[in-house]
Amino acid sequence: MLYYKIFSHPTSTEWVVFIHGAGGSSAVWFKQLKDFSEKFNLLLIDLRGHGRSADLSQAIYNEDYTFESVTSDVIEVLDHLQTPPAHFMGVSLGTIIVRQLAELERHRVKSLVLAGAVTRLTVKSRILVNLGNAFKRVIPYMWLYKLFAFVIMPRKQHAESRNLFIREAQKLCQKEFIRWFRLTKDINPLLRYFKESDLGIPTLYVMGDQDIMFLEPVKKIIKTHKSSVLNILKKCGHVVNVERPIEFNQLSIAFLQNQT
Repeated sequence: MLYYKIFSHPTSTEWVVFIHGAGGSSAVWFKQLKDFSEKFNLLLIDLRGHGRSADLSQAIYNEDYTFESVTSDVIEVLDHLQTPPAHFMGVSLGTIIVRQLAELERHRVKSLVLAGAVTRLTVKSRILVNLGNAFKRVIPYMWLYKLFAFVIMPRKQHAESRNLFIREAQKLCQKEFIRWFRLTKDINPLLRYFKESDLGIPTLYVMGDQDIMFLEPVKKIIKTHKSSVLNILKKCGHVVNVERPIEFNQLSIAFLQNQT
C-alpha cells in the first residue's frame, strides 16, 4: 500500500486528499499544511515509486503503469482508511490522477482543486515529451528531468518550486522514471476524454499567468465545464501552491468551504 500521512482535525468532518505530481512527493504541499489543517482533516499520499512509497513491493513495480492503475493505488488507501467523500487536490500531473479518480469513483469526490493543471499537451509540451521518449534509456534521467523542470519553470521566481521538484526526483531511480514516463503515451487520449466529459463536480483551477505550457488549455476547458472556475495568479509559474502559498491557500480554502 502507498505511504500516507493523516492530519486529523478535532471537530471537522471534512477531508482534503492531496496528490502530488510526477517526480515529486507529498512534500510539495508543505506550505498548505498549517492553513488547511486548521479547517479540515488532511490525507497526504506518496504515489508509487515516489517519496516514502519508493519501497513498495516488487509486484507493484512489475505491473504496467497506467493512469488507472496508479489511481487504483490511491483508491486502495481510501478503502483502507474508509474515508468519507472528500475534496481532492492535485498539482501538475497529479491533477490528471485526481480527475481519473473522479471518473472511476464519482461518489468519493465532493470537489476538486487543480493547481498547475494539465488539461492538454501543447505543441511545445509534445515536443518535450517526444524528446524524452527518444532519449530516456540512454541519457541519465536527471538530465531529462532538469531539462523538463527548466522548460516548464524557467524564470528566476520559479526557482524554489523547480528545485523542490528536482530534489524530490533525485529519489527516483532510472527504471522508475522510465515507468512513469511511459504514461505520457496515454496522456492526450485521456485528456481529450476529460475535456469532453463534464462530471459536474465543483472544480477550482488555480494557475499562474507564467505557466506557458498549461494555462491556455485550461482557459478553453472552463468555457464548456460549467461547474469549473479559474483563478490566475499574477507573476506566478506552474507550481502555484509553492510560489504563491498565501493566495493559493486563501482561494482554495474559501472554495472548499463553499462546497461543505
